[in-house]
Formats: sequence, structure tokens, C-alpha cells
Amino acid sequence: MMAIFHDMIEKTMEVFMDDFLVFGNSFSTCLTNLENMLKRCEDTKLALNWEKSHFMVKEGILLGHKISKKGIEVDKAKIEVISKLPHPTTAFRTLKHKLTEAPILIAPNWDQPFELICDASDYDVGAVLGQRIEKHFRPIHYASKTMNQAEANYTTTKKEMLAVVYAFKNFRSYLIMNKSIVYTDHSALKYLFAKKDAKARLLRWILLLQEFDFKVIDTRGVENYAADHLSCLENPYKNVFDPKEINKTFPLESLNKKQKFFRDARHYFWDDPYLFRTCVDQIIRRCVAGKEAIDILNACHSGPTGGHYGANYTAKKVFDSGFYWPSIYEDAFELVKRCESCQRQGKISQKDEMPQNFIQIYEIFDVWGIDIMGPFSSSKGNKYILVAVNYLSKWFEAKALPINDARVVVKFLKSLFSWFGTPKAIISDRGTHFCNDQFSRVMAKYGVTHRLSTAYHPQTSGHVKVTNHGLKRILERTVGENRASWSDKLEDALWAFRTAFKTSIGCTPYRLKLQLNELNELRDQAYENSLIYKERTKKLHDDKIKNRIFNVGDQVLLFNSRLKIFSGKLKSRWSGPFTISEIYPKVNCHRLKHYHGGDPPPLEIPDVNTFPKDN
Repeated sequence: MMAIFHDMIEKTMEVFMDDFLVFGNSFSTCLTNLENMLKRCEDTKLALNWEKSHFMVKEGILLGHKISKKGIEVDKAKIEVISKLPHPTTAFRTLKHKLTEAPILIAPNWDQPFELICDASDYDVGAVLGQRIEKHFRPIHYASKTMNQAEANYTTTKKEMLAVVYAFKNFRSYLIMNKSIVYTDHSALKYLFAKKDAKARLLRWILLLQEFDFKVIDTRGVENYAADHLSCLENPYKNVFDPKEINKTFPLESLNKKQKFFRDARHYFWDDPYLFRTCVDQIIRRCVAGKEAIDILNACHSGPTGGHYGANYTAKKVFDSGFYWPSIYEDAFELVKRCESCQRQGKISQKDEMPQNFIQIYEIFDVWGIDIMGPFSSSKGNKYILVAVNYLSKWFEAKALPINDARVVVKFLKSLFSWFGTPKAIISDRGTHFCNDQFSRVMAKYGVTHRLSTAYHPQTSGHVKVTNHGLKRILERTVGENRASWSDKLEDALWAFRTAFKTSIGCTPYRLKLQLNELNELRDQAYENSLIYKERTKKLHDDKIKNRIFNVGDQVLLFNSRLKIFSGKLKSRWSGPFTISEIYPKVNCHRLKHYHGGDPPPLEIPDVNTFPKDN
């Protein structure tokens, strides 16, 4: 049907299935359109039902609606039955009576688990306590309350938690010694118990709920109708503000802009041929724009007296020179960002680091980190300290050595294995005393996996590095003036370190290793404390970094940590620009930064033989 009248639809007629509507803005126009439609019906052999057809009417019924010059109206014949229904007289009172009579409200059965349905709206919380009788939920008690002003400002999740806490407080006498099931349309309780760094209010809620024996079941809002209704009672804050009609007198955004324009205009004055502005410090500065402003900004940043300062100092230099324009700070920031010299200097910023990926171990003595400290001043022929740290218990082993080759490392590890058993993995840096054939053969013999820390990323061996720092601090304070006695003090330093409380595991390494009567409990507690500590440390670290995105084809500069192979202390720390060909977003992206243009200097490629042969 649409194909037959395709050129007439929405112009002279409308078609829906097998119903037509031909229209016109005058009698003659409508007659012409009707003639064209009938002619098309003859051409296509389309038969019409004469009894259902109506011609030249001002209004008519189509598809259950009344069509006229007023538009689309309701067919009164269709709604007459509903409109003539009598008003209800007892329905609401009957409903309230049914909800509160004895067959609805039941007495608690203390042998059955209780069920709690909770919900929260913007301003109220509601709860229903009940039990299942023959698979049907029967209520025991209803409760609801209006939030105060502070509670009304809670987030949605906290409001849902507030509803659960309110329900347990209100029905405590029923639930304290009985099992219960909580139905809520929000995963509030899961969020509450998973949040490790909870604030005071959340901690109080956790302590309150821990004395109850319950499980949580998520339910859809449409199934939570009883508590949902209790939480949606009268809004106490409704109509606090008078509604205002939007009309010609309603203030527009443009009016605010005009007012700001006139406020700013009084600070400017014209002294031919220049425009001046009286700034906040009451100093009159000349207004500049365009190329003149850019030239002044370049002179204040990279000129003979510029000094390549940051954006704020560069903008202040412009002010001190007696010039002004509104976007000076934005322009200074863009200039410094694209300055060739500024991009190639400076250190790696902490905010450019990658998010942390902590190593979490469950079994004690499964993973050890090893490292070599030194060389120190000779003490009884010893110049190095070989250290090993267990990742879970923080147990620390160390041995003074005269040399740092593979032979002494292998001998130390065999002794370590005989005391603590064969571990699953050893983590070390890429030193030659760890990366050699003799070390690899021992690892293969004992079935130990050797993990190497990422190049240019000592944080991979962070446990060992922190322990080394702690051991060095103890030795510095115990050897006194006789620096050559450090090897005699090493055992005492180990004892002090092992008996010191470690925040990450919540106890001392000595207690975790040797208190056998509580060993399983201590290990589980240490695992939980270690996990919480690492999650908090990761959060503190990741909150300080910015999310940088590198894409294939981007131009970047690479931080040159091997600056000592170049001559001159003032050599640029950043090499490049280079083009990204493939992305491995793991740990070392902090050594890159985006290149924002400029004239690149000639690329200097050092002799490959000057680099150590590593991976």
C-alpha cells in the first residue's frame, strides 16, 4: 500500500495498513486530491469498501481516534464506559484493613529465619520484617522514617546502607539471636564490607551489623514493593521553593553575560593610541593582542632575561613588563608546553608514573627477593651483604661476603633452602651475579622460578630495596665511629629487624615464623593485613598520577637515565623525538612524555658497546 501511494503520502494523504485519509486545506483542494487517489486506485485495480468510506467531512473516526482541524482527539465512545464508572467509596479503607488485620500480620516463629526487606528513597527509608509461611511472605512489622537534612545529602549507596542499618536497629530484638535474610535492590552491604579504608560512620555501621547472622540477596525494585512504598511517603521538603514561571521576564544567561561585561569595562580606559587596564594590584598595564602578545610572551620566557621559567612565572614577567591580555595564563601554559628546551629538561614527575601492580603472596616462604648491598668499607675481609627477604612474613636473612660472584650467591641460596624449604619463585634484579649459567642450573635443579625485575624499574624488587634501606639505617646507628665493625653488628641488626613490628602484616616477622600454636591464624591475618596495606598503598600512589594515553604514531621523548655516558653535565635528559610503533602499557611509560613540537636537535647515537649487555 505504501508503494502504491508513495508520492502522495504526507503531501495529500496518509496511509496506515488498509486505511486511507485524504486531506486538503480547502474544499477544491481536497476534491482534487481525492480524484488523484481514486485514479490511482483504478490504475492499480484496488477495490474500496463503499460502506466504510466517508467523503468530504470536517471530522471523522480513524483507528479509534477522532481527527479534525483541532488535531487528534480521543474517541469518546471508547472511553465512555470508564468515564461513567462510579467513584470508589471503601477500596482504600479496605486495603488498609487487609494489610493490618491478623491474617496479614503474624506472630514470629522463632524456629524459622526472619526476612528483612529494605529500601530507601530521596528522603525516607522503609523496612518490612516478616517470615515465609508455605512459601509466601507474611509481614510481622512495618517501619519507616524520614531522613534528617544531613542524611538526605547521602549518596544513593549510603542511603541504601542507612535503610539496612535502620532496619537492624529497629528490629534488633527479633534478629539478634536468629538467622535472617536481607532483601535489598542495591549492593550496599557488599560495598560496606569491601571498603577497607572506611570512615567513622561506615565503621560504626560495620560494627553494628557484625553482631547479626544474616545473608544478603539482591532483588529488583519491582519486587521490593512494600519497603519501596514505605520509603516513598510524603516528601518533607516538597514545595519549600516557590516554582517560578519561565516567561519574558525570566533572566537569561545573556543578561548575566552583559552584566559581567559592564563590570569589567569600568577597569579599562583609552589613551590614544593604546588601550589600558587597571589591574587588581592597582597597576595600569597596556593591553596587547595578536602577534605582539605572542612576541612579548616569547621574550619573557626564552629571551635573554627569560630563563625558561614555568607558565605562572612567565605570565608574571609579562605583568612586570607592563602588559596585559585576558588569556595570558592559558597562552603561557601552551607556550611552555611546546617549548623545545623545556621539554628536553627536567626529571621524571611522580604524576607520570604508571599505576601500581602489587605482588600478593598467600603461603609463607613461597617467594623470596634477593639482592646484594655494597661495596662497603672492608670489615674482616667482607665488603658486601647478600640479603634475602620473604615477601609474606618479611623474614630477613643476610650474610657478609668478601666477593659478589655467582658462587657465593648459589651457596647462600642452598643454605636458605635447607632452612626454609624450596620456594616457588626467587625475584632479583638483572645483575651478573644473578643472571648466569651457574645460577640458572641451581634454579632448574630445585624447580624454582627465577623472576627478573623490569629494567629501569627498581620498584619490582621494592620489598628488598626497602629492607636494604632499613638494614643500612640500623648498621649506621650501631657501628659508631668504627665503621669497619659492621660485619660484627650484622647479626644484631638482623635480630632487631626480625623483632620489629611490620605494618603491612600486622605483627613481627619473628612472631609469624615461630609462634607455632597460632601459626595458621597468624598467616591468614598476615595475608589479610598485607592485602589491605598494599591496596591502600596502591590507592595513595595511583591518586597522585594522571591518566596519560599513548597511541601508535604519537611522537614522544625518552628519559635518558644513562646520562654519564655523554660528556657534559648540562646535556639534555630527554632524547628524541621518537614515534611509537607498538604499545606495552605495563610499568615504564613514566620514562616517556608527549612531544609537543619544536625544532628537534640532531640525533646523537652513542656507541652501542658503551651500554651493558642486558635485556
